[in-house]
Amino acid sequence: MAYASAHDEMIFCVDDLVEALGNDDRAVGKVVRLVRNCIGTGIEPLNRAGEAVQQGRFMEARRIVHQLRDAISELGARRFVGACLGLELALAEGKVLEIPLLFTAAETELRLVMEHAGAWLDQHAGRHAAR
Repeated sequence: MAYASAHDEMIFCVDDLVEALGNDDRAVGKVVRLVRNCIGTGIEPLNRAGEAVQQGRFMEARRIVHQLRDAISELGARRFVGACLGLELALAEGKVLEIPLLFTAAETELRLVMEHAGAWLDQHAGRHAAR
C-alpha cells in the first residue's frame, strides 16, 4: 500500500473494499466514486450537527453524526468512527460539557479522512477520471 502507513490505515483504508469488489480496475472505479461521494460534502454535516446542538436539538445532532459516521465508515475510517461514537453517546446522554471537545475530535478526524482520501484519489482517479 503506497498511500498510507500502517498507522494511517486507522484513518483511511479502502484496500479491503477494493479487494471485495474484485480487486481490478472496475473495482477501483467503483471505490473512486464512493470515496468522492463520501467526502464530497466536506464538514458540512458536522456544521449542521453543531447548529442543532446550539439550538438544543441534541437528538437531531446525534442523528446527523450517526448518518455521517455510517457513510464514512465505508472508507475504513476507524478513528473517525470512534470519535463519532463518543460524540453520539455524549449527545444522547446530554453531556453538555463533553460535547465541544468531542465535536473538535470528530472534525479533526474527518479532516484527516478527507486529506487521506484525497491523496488516494490523486493516485487512483487518473485512470478513472470520469466525474
